[in-house]
Amino acid sequence: MTARVKHAFPLGSRVSHSATTPPLSPAELRQLLRYAPDFPKPGIRFCDLTPLFANPRALRSLVDMLAERCEPLAPKCIVGIEARGFLLGTPLAYAMGVGFVPVRKPGKLPGSTHGVDYPLEYGMDRLEIQDDALVPGQAVLVVDDLLATGGTAAACTTLVESLGAQVCGYGFIVELEPLSGRRRLNQGVPCQSLLIHD
Repeated sequence: MTARVKHAFPLGSRVSHSATTPPLSPAELRQLLRYAPDFPKPGIRFCDLTPLFANPRALRSLVDMLAERCEPLAPKCIVGIEARGFLLGTPLAYAMGVGFVPVRKPGKLPGSTHGVDYPLEYGMDRLEIQDDALVPGQAVLVVDDLLATGGTAAACTTLVESLGAQVCGYGFIVELEPLSGRRRLNQGVPCQSLLIHD
């Protein structure tokens, strides 16, 4: 006899923190950030968010806080950017009760795709999305771990709009404010960043 799986909480609702595991504050989350000099190239100071994802309280805090901030945007789908955008976007989509669509590097998606080349702060790159991943008029929340120069998120925006969908907002864990990445995003579209790094 097969036992039925009982969900701990209704589908589409967020997991509540129990009294014994309160969420981490932004200051506590910031302390978990780690920096790697000269990575991936000399002169780049890489902001490593791996410790945030590895810490259960930090991960729940990130997802819950971003879900709460982005809920008023009423997205119908979350688009996550390879690769760490997947780590945030998938649990966020689950918490908000919407679907998740990956935007990937070249050659990673089967079938027909749209693609766009874009500059990075340390070179060039390309992103692709499946042709049937979104529908015209669909409200999309673009999610990634970090907003730096804004090139990757801007390229993702181009892909979303090429399929006729509309970007209703952006969500990031960390924003490197001195790089002015917001200027490259759609003006007038809300951008939520949990940790602002100046």
